[in-house]
Order: sequence, then structure tokens, then C-alpha cells
Amino acid sequence: MTKEEKDSSEKKISSRRSEKRKEANTKAKHWAREWLDALVWAAIAALILRTFFFGAYRIPTPSMEKTLLTGDFLLVSKLAYGARTPMTLSVPFTDIYMPGVNLPWFRIPGLEEVERNEIVVFNYPIDVAPISAKTNYIKRAVGMPGDRLEVREKILYINGEQAEQFETLMYHHRVEVRERIRLSRAKVREAGAQIVQSGNESVHIINMTREVAEEMKNWAEIENIELFVLPENFNEFGRRGFNFSSGFTNHDRIPEITIPYEGQEITLTDDNWHLYQDILERYERNSVQKTGDNFFINGVETNQYTIQKNYYFMMGDNRDDSEDSRYWGFVPDDHIVGKASIIYFSWDKDRFAPRFGRMLNLIH
Repeated sequence: MTKEEKDSSEKKISSRRSEKRKEANTKAKHWAREWLDALVWAAIAALILRTFFFGAYRIPTPSMEKTLLTGDFLLVSKLAYGARTPMTLSVPFTDIYMPGVNLPWFRIPGLEEVERNEIVVFNYPIDVAPISAKTNYIKRAVGMPGDRLEVREKILYINGEQAEQFETLMYHHRVEVRERIRLSRAKVREAGAQIVQSGNESVHIINMTREVAEEMKNWAEIENIELFVLPENFNEFGRRGFNFSSGFTNHDRIPEITIPYEGQEITLTDDNWHLYQDILERYERNSVQKTGDNFFINGVETNQYTIQKNYYFMMGDNRDDSEDSRYWGFVPDDHIVGKASIIYFSWDKDRFAPRFGRMLNLIH
């Protein structure tokens, strides 16, 4: 082979290699572009689903036991009550938002209205943040707009009648033990209860359902069991900074109140101001100056006010271990996020294992 033929052959080989490299690079770029497009569209789809259809939430505290357990992961339907359009400019899939920028928003019509005793996710009303950026809470909606609500010695009454007592509701009970007998903490835990306070070996405060309390009454070591009710002179709320609860003494005794509703005409007084202060100033954004029983609302002297929104009263099912509407007051309708629908996963951190029996359970 002559030198010219050898050079020509090497050029052809080099050219074919170069073409193959270009072809490989083109395929790689095409493959990367396809994957990038797929990821972008998947992120957009996930964002749309998360904003308008479903949200995923985790139960971090025991306030809803025994209905929902710490470590339960839930799907929450935003379609049920109607999804809210975005309220702030925020980074998708994070809690980061642009302060001071509030978007005009509206609620898309939902499939149903909030009904009494449904388990609802909402934004914690007294957080200082845009509504959608406030902490997510989950409680049972025990009071509807316009309901008359009262708590008599720990028991909830709605419109003059005792509210439904779910089997999963937890209460503190006063348990007396027979003389010279010690109550086993392990046995109490195995029964599904928890000793929260022991004054001595003969008297304990135990948190449990009424069903467990009835079973425990049959134990040989038990003398007596009754609901533990805080006395009237026990001022539980005096040390707290909640405007709402400052007018009561403790969460076991709340006099009858009417849950505010849109169009309700109220007369403000020094005695009821604790009920309505957050509504007027925080949720309905009025400027209020108060001197005794005299009020100036947006610069006008008047004691009359028309409620602009519907409000709800929320309570946890673990009634004595839940900071809820008994403490910080009503939940405005624009703070409602969605309806708790299904437990899709549950993790028991004590056993460091999944709770397989709770997975895919519907929430009632």
C-alpha cells in the first residue's frame, strides 16, 4: 500500500470514528433531553396534584389518638371542600415563600361542605404568616358555623345535646387502687392506656378510652375509676397567651358559646371580647381600639359588628392531650385545607417497624 493510500485509509477510519462519536453524543443529548422533559412534566403534574387534588401529611403528635397515631401518613383530599388557588409566591415542594407578596386567590368549588365530626386538615389560625404558609393542623370539626357549643365537666355538648362519643376518644381518668396493691405500668400500657400522673401508689391519673376504663374496672387491683375533671377554681388558661381562652378557667368547663357564622350580628362587650378579638383583628383585618365596653372599629365608635366569614370549632380526639379550639379559638373557613381520607403508611418509632394493619385504612 502506497503512502497516499495509507493516509487516505486512516482519514476514512478517523472520519468514521468522528461520525460515530457525533452520533453517540447526539443520542446521549437526545436521551438526556427526553429524561429532563419527563422530569419537568412529572414535577408539573405532581405540583398540580399537590395544589388542587391531594396533599400528603404526617401525624407528628398524639393529639388525635386513638383515631390517628403518631407516625401515620395520610392522604388529604383537597377536592372534598374545594382547593385554594395559590396564595403566595413560593418555592414548589418547600415551605419557602416570598414575604409581603400575597396573591389574589379563590377556592374552587368542592364536592361537599365540611360536616360535623369530619377530620379536617387546616392552617393553624394564630400563626403569624400568610394563610397557606401557616402550620398544618389536623383535628375533628366538632362545631359548625352557628352551632351552640358547651363543655360540661369534660363532656362536649352541641346545640344542647351530648355530642357523639366515638370509641377512640381518650380522656384522663382518676383511678383508685386497692390498699397495699401496686398498679403495674406495663399492664396499663398493654391495655392501651397511659399513666400520666401518680400522686401516690393508690391514686393515678390515666389517659384511656372509655372502653378500656370499663375493662379496667374489672381488674382485681382497681377500687374505682371515674373521669378526671379539673375543678372550677383551677385556672388552666391564666398562664397562656391565647386571647380566646383567657375568658375561661380550664378546658373541662366552657360555657355555652355560639360558633360565629357569616352574617351574624354581634354586640361587643368587655366580657365577650376574648371570643371575637382574633376574628375582628386577625382574620377579618379590622383596626380596633377598645376602652372598657366602648369600641372603635376602623375609626368608628360602635359596639355592633357583622361577622364576614364562617368559623369552625376543632378538637382532638385525645381530649386531654390536644391543644385545639378550646385554647386558641375558632378556625376561619379560608384556613381549611382538606379532608383526611386515607392512611397510606404508618410507622411505629417505638418498635422501629411499620404498622401494616393501618396501611390503606379509611379515616372516619
